[in-house]
Amino acid sequence: MLTEAELGKYIDDRLTRSAFRLELLARYDAESERERFGQFLQGEPMSSLAQRRPWLDRLRAEAQAGILNQRVHVLRTPLTAYLRFECEWGYAYNADAGEDIRIIDLTERPLPAELPDHDFWLIDDSHPIRMHYSDDGQFLGAEPAYPGELPRYQRARAALLAGAEPFGSWWRRHTEEWREHRAA
Repeated sequence: MLTEAELGKYIDDRLTRSAFRLELLARYDAESERERFGQFLQGEPMSSLAQRRPWLDRLRAEAQAGILNQRVHVLRTPLTAYLRFECEWGYAYNADAGEDIRIIDLTERPLPAELPDHDFWLIDDSHPIRMHYSDDGQFLGAEPAYPGELPRYQRARAALLAGAEPFGSWWRRHTEEWREHRAA
């Protein structure tokens, strides 16, 4: 099982063309986000992008180099507080930096049949990585999938991308989820 640091190195060592990420959870409990999530919950304005700048700079650099970063999040509205935070303080900025983020909202469309029951990465269309999380969203580790499982992940990615809506259009349709509208 790969730790977070080992996962980062594993991806970096293989990434030359594309990175795809499937997210299925309604909450991820990442230590690096806890303080910002607390600020979001308290209604504070986003104080700075400084903490996120290295990630946003990486997305921009990879987009400039022709590397495609894609993500699909399968979720259900109304959103959890964490998902509102992720959309408003995460996805909106990631998309502006060049990440192709898409949403499958299960209240609006069905789940593709090809979907696995776990989060995963697919790097360069060749390296699937199964993600493991606790019930409360803490990262437990990641493991490269067996080579024979590659077609399953490729089919899942294709079905997810075909069935998902671009984040920007989905987010603009769901202004009821925006923090400014929920506070009013």
